[in-house]
Amino acid sequence: MGTISVVGLGAGNLAQLPLGIYRALKKANRIYVRTDNHPVLVELAEEGLAFTSFDAVYEQHSEFEDVYKEIATRLLEEAKQGDVLYAVPGHPFVAERTVQLLQKQAQGTGVTIDVLGGASFLDNMYTALAIDPIEGCQIVDGTALRAEELQIRHHLIIVQVYDTLIASEVKLTLMEKLPDDYEVSIVTAAGTPEQSILRVPLFELDHYVKTNNLTAVYVPPVIEDQLLHRDFSYLRGVIATLRGPEGCPWDQKQTHQSLKRYLLEEAFEVFEAIDEEDDSHLAEELGDVLLQVLLHAQIGEEQGYFNVDDVIGALTEKMIRRHPHVFGGAKAETAGEALQTWRQIKAQEQEEQPKPKSALDGLAETNSMLVDAAALQKRAAKTGFEWANVEEVWEKLFEEIEEFKVEAAKSSKSKMEKEYGDILLAAVSLARFYDLSPEIALHRSLTTFKKRFLYVEQKAQEKGQAIADIEMRELDRWWNEAKGKFSE
Repeated sequence: MGTISVVGLGAGNLAQLPLGIYRALKKANRIYVRTDNHPVLVELAEEGLAFTSFDAVYEQHSEFEDVYKEIATRLLEEAKQGDVLYAVPGHPFVAERTVQLLQKQAQGTGVTIDVLGGASFLDNMYTALAIDPIEGCQIVDGTALRAEELQIRHHLIIVQVYDTLIASEVKLTLMEKLPDDYEVSIVTAAGTPEQSILRVPLFELDHYVKTNNLTAVYVPPVIEDQLLHRDFSYLRGVIATLRGPEGCPWDQKQTHQSLKRYLLEEAFEVFEAIDEEDDSHLAEELGDVLLQVLLHAQIGEEQGYFNVDDVIGALTEKMIRRHPHVFGGAKAETAGEALQTWRQIKAQEQEEQPKPKSALDGLAETNSMLVDAAALQKRAAKTGFEWANVEEVWEKLFEEIEEFKVEAAKSSKSKMEKEYGDILLAAVSLARFYDLSPEIALHRSLTTFKKRFLYVEQKAQEKGQAIADIEMRELDRWWNEAKGKFSE
């Protein structure tokens, strides 16, 4: 078995190549290069150096990872016949996936990987752009760019922007975080006599990038507050400021208990936005729900118990744990099978928790009695305290209505109140058997009532009269018109 000696050709011309790397190249008998599109190789070829390029492999695959895997495999096969030298652009350990794969695949084969080094393009980039990386610098691969991983408050250098296609993908990814006209720099051949820096608005990025292995894109840090309004960590800082010494008196005085009512109210407003099918309104209302989450998390952080990272971590772990059909080897072909898997895992988790003294222990008290009633009944039903079928629930509902009628005839307010409560409990049981939320159902009906009443009110205003001064026959007609317009 032979040795694969890996060298970096740097980011410039032959004059910038370290002497040791030059001698290794001149001495080697078999030289392979990832690509021959590099100024050093052009000059070495003029000196008579012979080498084999893997450029043709790029044409055989649609994914870069497949290209790199094949290059690594071929090099290992060649090394079985003797020593080879493998030359890559830049430094072997900077943005060079083939070297990483070589090291991994060589384990157990008897082939030795000897990385001799090289000059990285990064030093030249820092000089060309006049930036200090200690301020915060992120270097990412343009062929595998993901918006959620980008730190837009740091210097951002995107490498391996080989051609217009990759530049287009980079542009679209950056536009998820930045304005279309945000200025970026296209840096080619940094540190060489051919160095060029072209500053363009982001939306024109792919108009100027040509096929070149020495091209990188630089995105300067975002410093304008307004451009950070979509950044989660910035939002987290806003909430901390509101709760801080120089913040808002109202936000400062809130507690977990005082915020309970607002979470429920914001949830109802999300329901309304969903029913309206208004996406922009829905986005706004979901933001209000997120505000409640962040306020609770900030309070938890101030008290030293938990923070928003704990909230996110617990949720992420739960989603992965309860979706083994997605993140594990389990199978779930339908939504029903997925729900059954979720319930089984949840039940198992609950069995591992300390046993409550009562089946009803641990129920949260809310500002909604309908929510409380549904939760209590659901918990009781799990113990086996449950109706045999929905017909029994219907009978119970009618029975409670008749008992209410009896007490109403006697004008006994206390007993009427008790019997009316029993009607509501029976109605909640009925909703549970049909897998409905009493709270959402009532909210939906109230929303419809509001729309219809506003229609009647508008009609009265058009006539210049108060509702109390209009005959009931006319009000009924308007109400029926509203029912036709607002059936939901």
